[in-house]
Amino acid sequence: MRATRTKERRTMELPDEVIEDVRKRLHRVSGQLAGIERMLDGGRECTDVVTQISAATKALEQTGFKLVSAGLTYCLAHPEEAEAAGYPLEVVEKMFMKLA
Repeated sequence: MRATRTKERRTMELPDEVIEDVRKRLHRVSGQLAGIERMLDGGRECTDVVTQISAATKALEQTGFKLVSAGLTYCLAHPEEAEAAGYPLEVVEKMFMKLA
């Protein structure tokens, strides 16, 4: 993971395996959302729909935690580089708290 600068913002590049995992998770959530829409179109029971919304919400939260976990790991291993990239430990902690 390394920091780069794009236009006026600094970003932290994530390892390829993290990006791939996050993409898979988002693809899965996208499928869940499409399934929920089909359930609504098909007149499925409200409890079934809410159960699927809950599952999609949980999956999306876990995706966020995966990203924050990768950032936290980087911050702990490379505190100076992370801070220079605009991601000191406090910033990553705030991202975690947004998901908690």
